[in-house]
Amino acid sequence: MNQEASYLAEAVALARRNVENGGRPFGAVVVKDGEIVGRGVNEMLSTGDPTSHAELNALRAAARALRSPRLEGAAVYASGQPCPMCLAAMRMAGITEIAYAHSNADAEPFGLSTATIYAELAKPIDEQAMRFRHVPVDETDAPPLYVAWQARQKKD
Repeated sequence: MNQEASYLAEAVALARRNVENGGRPFGAVVVKDGEIVGRGVNEMLSTGDPTSHAELNALRAAARALRSPRLEGAAVYASGQPCPMCLAAMRMAGITEIAYAHSNADAEPFGLSTATIYAELAKPIDEQAMRFRHVPVDETDAPPLYVAWQARQKKD
């Protein structure tokens, strides 16, 4: 078995164990320099947290292990095709390589596909079902938020 197949097998094994424990069928591992640095399973049902996806939990574990929110050079191996939320988090963390064992097409008959969310997000913002509004706030009593953040960064 090659390395990629081994990492995907680990992600699927995590997902199977999660199913046995009453969870959803998703597992993921983060690999850097040939070593698994983070593992995660979908914990939405046990935590009540809609963001507790396998990939995000694996990213959190990897960030703790590497002591950095930046995960450049790492890859994610997932049991299922990552949803848009997970994909966005991976991009923000610097992940540039993702492999998954089961596609949205595989997941569709079981109600586990996120293809409709991908399709919705592909539309221009003003055509999406979710309502987006930019509502600036009055910051005359304090430095603008991002200016305050930048000043703090210069102090550290």
